[in-house]
Amino acid sequence: MSPTKTAAASPDALGGLNRRLASAGLSEADDSTLVRALYSSDASIYRIPPLAVAHPRSADELAAIVDAARRAGVPLTARGAGTSCAGNAIGPGLVVDTARHLRTIHAIDADARVAVIDPGVVQADLTAAALPHGLRYGPDPSTANRCTVGGMIGNNACGPRALGYGRASDNVVALDVITGTGERLNLDSRTDSSLSDSPTIRSLAALVDANADLIRREFGHFSRQVSGMSLEWLLPENGFDVAKFFAGTEGTLGVITRATVRLVADAPHKTMLALGYPTMPDAADAMPTILPFSPTAVEGMDRRIVEVVRRKLGESAVPDLPRGEGWVFVELADDDPGRLSERADALLAASGCLDGRVVTDPEITKALWQIRSDGAGLAGVSLDAPAYAGWEDAAVPPARLGDYLRDFDALLVEHGLHGLPYGHFGDGCVHCRIDFPLTSPGGADAYRAFILDAARLAASYGGSMSGEHGDGRARSELLPLMYSPEAIALFAQIKAIFDPGNLLNPGVLVDPAPLDADLRAPAASRTALWASDRQFAEDVHRCTGVGKCVASERAGDVMCPSFQATRNEKDSTRGRARVLQEMINGTLVTDGWRSREVHEALDLCLSCKGCSRDCPTGTDMAAYKSHVLHRAFAGRLRPRSHYALGWLPRWGRLVSSVPGLPWLSNLVLQSPLSGLVKRVAGLDPARAGMPRFASGSNIARARRGLASGVSGKPVLVWVDSFSDAFESDAVAATIAVLLDAGYSPSIQQRKACCGLTWISTGQLDGAVRELRNAVEVLHPYVAAGIPIVGTEPSCLSVWRSDALDLVDDPRVREVARGTFTLAELLVRDPDFAMPSLAGHTIVAQPHCHQASVIGWDADAALLRRSGASVVKVGGCCGLAGNFGMEHGHYETSVAVAENELLPAIRAAGPDAILLADGFSCRTQIHDLARREAMTLAELIVTHTTVSA
Repeated sequence: MSPTKTAAASPDALGGLNRRLASAGLSEADDSTLVRALYSSDASIYRIPPLAVAHPRSADELAAIVDAARRAGVPLTARGAGTSCAGNAIGPGLVVDTARHLRTIHAIDADARVAVIDPGVVQADLTAAALPHGLRYGPDPSTANRCTVGGMIGNNACGPRALGYGRASDNVVALDVITGTGERLNLDSRTDSSLSDSPTIRSLAALVDANADLIRREFGHFSRQVSGMSLEWLLPENGFDVAKFFAGTEGTLGVITRATVRLVADAPHKTMLALGYPTMPDAADAMPTILPFSPTAVEGMDRRIVEVVRRKLGESAVPDLPRGEGWVFVELADDDPGRLSERADALLAASGCLDGRVVTDPEITKALWQIRSDGAGLAGVSLDAPAYAGWEDAAVPPARLGDYLRDFDALLVEHGLHGLPYGHFGDGCVHCRIDFPLTSPGGADAYRAFILDAARLAASYGGSMSGEHGDGRARSELLPLMYSPEAIALFAQIKAIFDPGNLLNPGVLVDPAPLDADLRAPAASRTALWASDRQFAEDVHRCTGVGKCVASERAGDVMCPSFQATRNEKDSTRGRARVLQEMINGTLVTDGWRSREVHEALDLCLSCKGCSRDCPTGTDMAAYKSHVLHRAFAGRLRPRSHYALGWLPRWGRLVSSVPGLPWLSNLVLQSPLSGLVKRVAGLDPARAGMPRFASGSNIARARRGLASGVSGKPVLVWVDSFSDAFESDAVAATIAVLLDAGYSPSIQQRKACCGLTWISTGQLDGAVRELRNAVEVLHPYVAAGIPIVGTEPSCLSVWRSDALDLVDDPRVREVARGTFTLAELLVRDPDFAMPSLAGHTIVAQPHCHQASVIGWDADAALLRRSGASVVKVGGCCGLAGNFGMEHGHYETSVAVAENELLPAIRAAGPDAILLADGFSCRTQIHDLARREAMTLAELIVTHTTVSA
């Protein structure tokens, strides 16, 4: 008995599906090209555009959608956050996104230590809800702040602390599911499923009874044997636990509509040991010695991954490590601090390490764990060629891990490949992104050859093709290398019981698609756009879909503010990258640079640059958006806002050069006529406030105010176009601070615009012209050893980011190195003393470009010296230069401000000082909070005067 072969659904099937949805009172499934592009991939290397996508708002809607798809004969793939690496969450039929709306935690029973949840609840949200009860959800993948618990159950996900708290299957208590036959099942580990009157469960029980010896021989040999189906849970000695068995079946047997999961109590005391060994395999050899001490986590890596983190994130990201080239970080937890200390000392003594220590500083502990957390994304962009998932998380019994790693490294060499292995050594699970030549001729064949050899190697060690991400499209074909033909046949028989029509996630586990079918990169590399603009094509494929941009909790990240406001996949960095990748592919999004889907996806990108820092793969959507706009409007009439806002420095210079025109312009912009001006200029009529032009040039005014013959350290104050043309005391305050600090400031003689507004509107030819002129003006100062201090952080950031890519001139890099924020100059000046701000609360909104490109560490250090209480806003203000001014963006601009900025201002109260160096940030605060923010220079001047 085997499931019926199912082909991809046809448009006729979509019509039948939609008719059934309508009869159930539901909206039609979304088959727009944009949405199909967004869901064409997950965090894997595979691409399968779906027929349509549904976003159920309740369990009842989810059930109705499953029934409609089943009756219409449409294949269905349930999707959580789409963060798994094996292609488990894509399919040719209907993709059902449970993450957008099915996020309700229905109950937490602290006494029973269980939670009842929707399948789309995010792991971190569940843990946060359980923490007040002293509980948490145990499995914690590195994607915990965005992966859904339903998806974790589907893949039998684990994470580093599965060693202490178990896999997702170990934490399943009960599941409500709908099978491929339409049967509703309540699978409960607390009841005896063998007594069930369900025909599905009775057939399953009979099948298990007939194959019990086979199951005992081949399943459940070690904890990370999660490939295939975990049939060991169905043995009578394990209570015929169908609920736990269901974990890891990857949506191929049924759709979870509700889950009851176990919660665990963290031991109150934890400690970490950092152990160094000569090599990473040597570190793995220590597992039989380390594991008897019952650690909750054991993570391993070598110098390769550590150097990647150091290179990408800076020296501060890597604390001092023990001697060696390979390390394991061990976490011990205990109820008794004395016993914990004794266990740690005993483990250190027994570990056989080259060098080791017990880490007691919580900040160092956090930094060490962060190295591992950042590893997956950084590993993908740190080799000479792009690295991919594919052979991502194989596992072997921990006692054999050292030898497996030695053989695995040799296999990489044999195939001429490179990788950065690391992983959950206590479980024998190894992650590795590898530079498969997928975009080169014959690359898919080379990929297949390596994967087959790697699978044979893992199987020879009694290992599992997957150790936590599931098999999906990447590894299902490999299952016969680790299981007997009889076991493979058993999978098919179980599939036929639960899903005889083969409609649930077809191509996975049973009757799988070839592992080299539907690869995204090889298909993209054969297109016209790849050939004509290869660098851009490669750049947009940097996004692996790991989904940090869709995180539920952002931990101070800027990325991705529009997604945080809308919760719509198209407004995430990942979603936009997927649409751009489909544009490169050209078979779904077919109109190239001018495709409607591309511009719809990019429309709400604020160009905040947050992804350039926060995305682990370095995806820079602001740069991609600029490039797309440049190509799309080449030789064509542009949107009106591109002329009004993109040429704003030009208009500012024009207005300030004509006596009386600033006054007249301000009068018009603040009058009822402003509505007409906004419509003509393509601005949003809801934007009440408009920036006021300065009465004449601020450069000229500041230059007149500079006293001649002032001695001191020379410094150039670079006045950008915004600071020159619009009302602001920032320039005067900067000069005053520098004079008081013993500097001799000067101002450039000619305009030196960085081209920011041209860049953000995709007018790159104009931006290059502006930058080349600015280099001519500013480079002589740098060449003379004179530091340059800028007054607008977004303009300063251009030198350290876009300018380096746009202008092929070595002087650009020299200007970038010689240009500083005021804080960067003052923080390293031993003679400068911050005025006392003790007793004051400061709400600081770093400009998103500064936070993402330059960094805000210098500002933070100065404010610490002042003694003030500082509340740093982590996200974008929402105005983001031209974005919040453009027609159709006002609501999103306000929603982004409500992410963090406005709540922080309200919480701090009316007496708090508002600090914002960014012109946009100050404008947004004035418009939405009706408060005035000051720059750092104004803050220093004001309080220096008060102190004096």
